[in-house]
Amino acid sequence: MLELKNISFDVTESGKKIDIIQNLSLTIDSRKFVVITGPNGSGKSTLARIIAGIEQPTEGHIYLNGEDITGLNITERARKGIAFAFQQPVRFKGLEVIDLLRLATGKRLSQTEACDYLAEVGLCARDYINREVNSSLSGGELKRIEIATVMARKAMLTIFDEPEAGIDLWSFQNLIRIFEKMREDIKDSSILIISHQERILSIADEIIVLTNGKIEKRGPGRDILPELIGTESALAACDRIKA
Repeated sequence: MLELKNISFDVTESGKKIDIIQNLSLTIDSRKFVVITGPNGSGKSTLARIIAGIEQPTEGHIYLNGEDITGLNITERARKGIAFAFQQPVRFKGLEVIDLLRLATGKRLSQTEACDYLAEVGLCARDYINREVNSSLSGGELKRIEIATVMARKAMLTIFDEPEAGIDLWSFQNLIRIFEKMREDIKDSSILIISHQERILSIADEIIVLTNGKIEKRGPGRDILPELIGTESALAACDRIKA
């Protein structure tokens, strides 16, 4: 379980203090698929980076399963079980996909084991297992390889920051199928996604709406999504996914 208590974050620009996150408290339970949404500039990505340890809050505390992890950096939090997937996945010249998967698991995976993770994200293993993680891969391919490494890590909490960014429609449709499967297979872990895409919102157990660095509303996806888009199709989409 992740717990944020009275989290605030501000920056100073041209001598003026700008509040990004304002006294925010939030609990994310285990075995939940949670989506945080809201308008641009509402603090969504900043909040994700604070949870991951990329940014440190100005005030407040962060607890993971009761342990105060506020002072830990991203590497230390990763060791505690928090995984973070960037909007734009990092490219690694000279590093092959199988090497990346081995780094994620912390063990020397066999090619067969590595191929299983690639198959989970819809990639033909023989075409990708020895590819370099470089500019020869498309945004959609990189995104799916990154998700495969996240799945290989088996983290306690996995955070995706706008995973739909920079990919084409075909890749997005595949991304949705992956998230649907991750939601079905969720066990003692949790998944937190920053997104404003209706297809991702429709599979959320819980939706949190952030506005001006504060929680405007939160609740079961089935209740919140129709309020956000104001259509009967939202309720039907939730029912179809949860059935």
